[in-house]
Amino acid sequence: MSPLDLAQNHPRRNVRLDTLVRLRWLAVIGQSTAVLVVYYGLDFPLPLIPCLTVIFLSALLNIALRLRFHLTQRLEPDHAAWLLAFDIAELAVLLYLTGGLQNPFAFLFLGPVLLSATALPPRFTLLLGAFAVLCATVLVFAHDPLPWDSDDPMELPPIYMMGVWLSILLAIGFIGVYAWQLTEESRQLADALAATELVLAREQHLSQLDGLAAAAAHELGTPLSTISVIAKELENAIPANAPHGDDVRLLREQATRCRGILAKLTELSSSEPFDRTPVTALIEEVVAPHRNFGVEIAVKSPDDRSAEPFGARNPAVLYGLGNLLENAVDFARERVVVDTQWSDDAVAVTISDDGPGFAPDILVRIGEPYVTTRRRKPDDVNDEPSGLGLGFFIAKTLLERSGATLNFENRAAPDRGATIRLRWRRSDFERPSTITSS
Repeated sequence: MSPLDLAQNHPRRNVRLDTLVRLRWLAVIGQSTAVLVVYYGLDFPLPLIPCLTVIFLSALLNIALRLRFHLTQRLEPDHAAWLLAFDIAELAVLLYLTGGLQNPFAFLFLGPVLLSATALPPRFTLLLGAFAVLCATVLVFAHDPLPWDSDDPMELPPIYMMGVWLSILLAIGFIGVYAWQLTEESRQLADALAATELVLAREQHLSQLDGLAAAAAHELGTPLSTISVIAKELENAIPANAPHGDDVRLLREQATRCRGILAKLTELSSSEPFDRTPVTALIEEVVAPHRNFGVEIAVKSPDDRSAEPFGARNPAVLYGLGNLLENAVDFARERVVVDTQWSDDAVAVTISDDGPGFAPDILVRIGEPYVTTRRRKPDDVNDEPSGLGLGFFIAKTLLERSGATLNFENRAAPDRGATIRLRWRRSDFERPSTITSS
């Protein structure tokens, strides 16, 4: 699966049945304790049997779920929503029997809605929130008396009860939205990091092809040598005009050709450019696939190459730089400049273009997952974004893992365009690549 496929096919939000069952057992224990303490401990009158019956129905549902389903099963969102709706209804009936919104436990309406916000799609959270608000609204006007001392009954003014109702409404709305936003951001970040790991694994596999070629050449060298020797002996033993003479000569020629190809692979795989390469060659390798797309790419570097740094062909650096350069080419009008500089302490690469630059609202969030206003060209009439916002996130993550620091900015007026500055400590750039995909 590609990173884009991963981003487009997020796993459906769901919740384990075991989670709901455990939480309901906690609710059953807490509700039973509260009812018994109020009735026997505080000696307040309340409908004990109806309250315990409602709590028993909740426990009975838990037992039925335990017998019918495996607790590790993940529920479909609609099934989980029905179970949470039952919890809201059960709490509403208990509150009806024990004072309605005068009961301080009325704020427990928030529990099922909060769980839905963190584990279910938004539409189910909205429905559950609306159901909780509906139950709270009914309890304002219809409920049994609050269990209290009969000699000193409590009478709460209507304006206070409206305040309690409004506070429950605001808590459900505000905390529910806040919990959903935090969970959504965490999920997006996890998916984006997974996409980054897939990209890095693919780049590492490509970078390891030269090592695989060397291993194949080494392993195939001995049998090919044997085939060549036998073919040569057969050619010398068979007369030139024998029926299979041409076949034997062709066999020897092809075996010799295979040995030559493997020798080239061995030489190529063990050569320095596939292990360590100068920074200018690395930049040229990144730039090459993006030429001839109607945008000039100018590569600048110091004339004195005597102190040029040599770095490992780090797949993270190759992919990250390539992604940033591709973005610059997509947005540039005519020209992209890649400027490479180095010193005894640092290596710096600057990528700038003459396009529209970063939008102000994007510039402050750039590098976060799923942030994009991408269009193919500044004059593109298609208003639909063509990116998912993972490109910069993946590039930034991979480059930072290699030790780079990145800075995104717009060019100062009157110039137009975006500038991306990358900087490594020279020791970080020149160290061997140790990044893994796990």
